[in-house]
Amino acid sequence: MQGTVDGFSHGLVTPVAAYLMACLGGALGLRCTARSLTSGHGRKTGWLALGATAIGSGVWTMHFIGMTGFTVREAPVTYDAPLTYASLGVAVVMAGIGVFIVGYQGATAMALVTGGAVTGLGIASMHYLGMAGMRLRGRLEYDTLTVGLSVVIAVVGATFALWAAVSVRGLLPGLGAGLVMGLAVSGMHYTGMAALDVHLHGPAGAVGGETPLLLLAPVLIGPVVFLFLAGVAVMSGPLLVRARPGRRRPAGAGASRPVPGTPRRR
Repeated sequence: MQGTVDGFSHGLVTPVAAYLMACLGGALGLRCTARSLTSGHGRKTGWLALGATAIGSGVWTMHFIGMTGFTVREAPVTYDAPLTYASLGVAVVMAGIGVFIVGYQGATAMALVTGGAVTGLGIASMHYLGMAGMRLRGRLEYDTLTVGLSVVIAVVGATFALWAAVSVRGLLPGLGAGLVMGLAVSGMHYTGMAALDVHLHGPAGAVGGETPLLLLAPVLIGPVVFLFLAGVAVMSGPLLVRARPGRRRPAGAGASRPVPGTPRRR
């Protein structure tokens, strides 16, 4: 028996909030990746690790904010904690592999294609592993072609976002790359959800129980707080956003220079 699926039970609130979180994580992670290209070896690793954590957390947070609006009318939905947190680990690790490839190989075509493919596959893997952690009185079935389309959206979007982040300098292009990453993550998520059918076990009928919002809200607090604090730290500091390592102010640059024609003191 097929269940009645509603992915927008809270209207546009959840997709808009989910997209904004994906944009925040993407913009922060891509900005860190771009910053790593002008950093020394030690700082490069730190920038890339922060970028991978930001992208992975943004993807994961986007997914589960979106899932707070997902309901099956005839069956309550719960989530398996180990698989839910494992999906966060997959997102961070796969994003890390992608950004480390770009960070250490540079903005070459091969590095961008490889890094974008790995990052995009990480986004898709996180989504479907998170869906595997969903528990309800039935089974999930997916349309293969639509699933394939969702993976293509994730890979193409991640590749383009990485290219924009490291090839076009400046804060605004970096933010634009974050918007593209957010669009890729959200597009992949809702395309993947469109591939889903729920087949219930047993007779249909309305049931009670906790809503997905109440179930997922506690696990979302940590990643959301991390993204906002890291975003404030990176985006608000001009030295973190614009400065390049190795460029120091010349000695005496701040001292006043004598006016031409003025005799020197002896």
